[in-house]
Order: sequence, then structure tokens, then C-alpha cells
Amino acid sequence: MKIRQVLKNKPIDTIYSVTSDTTVYEALQLMAEKNIGAVLVIDDGQLSGIFSERDYARKGILVGRASKETYINEVMTEKLITVDPDQHLDEAMLLMSSKHIRHLPVIEADQLTGIISINDVVSAIIRDQKNHIDSLESYISGSPF
Repeated sequence: MKIRQVLKNKPIDTIYSVTSDTTVYEALQLMAEKNIGAVLVIDDGQLSGIFSERDYARKGILVGRASKETYINEVMTEKLITVDPDQHLDEAMLLMSSKHIRHLPVIEADQLTGIISINDVVSAIIRDQKNHIDSLESYISGSPF
């Protein structure tokens, strides 16, 4: 299964973003409202970073920064790891596991086309395995698909 297939199963409006001059507090409010663990940072139409719960914990609260007075550009992750929509899902899972990250922006032809989370990856793999098991069970029992 490819990342493109995972993106097709997600609602179109699932790319949530802030700008680098957004306060951490405002970003956290958006994340809580949308029940998400990260937001992309987009400035002038360009992807410039990602801000996650982990960034907040490690670069914000643990070093004494106040969320209402700290801007995203002070705590966001700028060095992004991205994937192409035609990469296989197992590659994304391996990348997430080896880099200890939970979110991957999806870039195609230098354009942001989506974002996948570890939850998206695991859910897609579970669905795929269930379909495979169902097909095998149908084949074994002799019933049509």
C-alpha cells in the first residue's frame, strides 16, 4: 500500500497549520480543538516547519517558556522529514520508527499534499491485513469474494 492511498481515505480538510508568528498557546488551542498532535508551520505558502506536542514539552514547558508569550518559530522543528505519496507505507513506518517521529508531511513535486500520522499508518495497515485475511478465509471456505 502506498501513502497516496492513505491520503485518499482522509478528509480533504485535514491539513491544519499555523504561521511561525503564532503563539504556542494559539497552536495548542487549535491542536486541542482538532484533536491532533501536530500542526504544520506554513509561511507565505511555504512549509517551514512542524510543531508537535513533543516540541511543546521539550522546547517549551520544560525550559520554562510561557505558551502565551512564546512564538512557534522559537520551538518548532525546522528540519523536516517528508515523504512522497508514492512511497510504500512500510517505508513511512520504518522512517517514523527510526527517527522517533509521529507525523510526516507528504510532498509531491515540491508541493504539500497532506500529512500522515503514525495512527494513519497503523490504521491503514490493520485495514489492509484484515482485507487480506478476509480474502484468504473466503478462498479457503470456497465462498465468492
